[in-house]
Amino acid sequence: MTDRKLALEAWESLFRAQHELFNEMNADFDHGDLAQAEYDVLLTVTRSPDMSARLRDVTSNMLISQPSVSRLVDRMVARGLVAKCPDPDDGRGALIRATDAGARAFRSIATVHGRSIAERMSRLDDDELQALRDLTEKLRNR
Repeated sequence: MTDRKLALEAWESLFRAQHELFNEMNADFDHGDLAQAEYDVLLTVTRSPDMSARLRDVTSNMLISQPSVSRLVDRMVARGLVAKCPDPDDGRGALIRATDAGARAFRSIATVHGRSIAERMSRLDDDELQALRDLTEKLRNR
């Protein structure tokens, strides 16, 4: 049986590390054209074929509620970062496609943010990074 005290200590350490890193990396978005949440939407969309993803797939990758994602996407449509159209395979769903302006804004911040992530994660060596990735995947995929 898992040691309860050790489990709580590990959870607290993981939570605090994630929180501290997230707060540090928020600065990557202070002077850019995208907010962190907009970047997260575009991350999913630009990695998808034809830079289009189903709204439900975008929502599943976000840490906010479905209604919040929908409102965020609507604001991004208004800003010209993404286009939203009916999903031909699901009459109730929507497809989100990155516009040229959205893809440019994403690439601009992705370069800075990627360097920031690499710099902060360089506290760990490659074996530790692989172990961290494997352990967090194990926690996520129960």
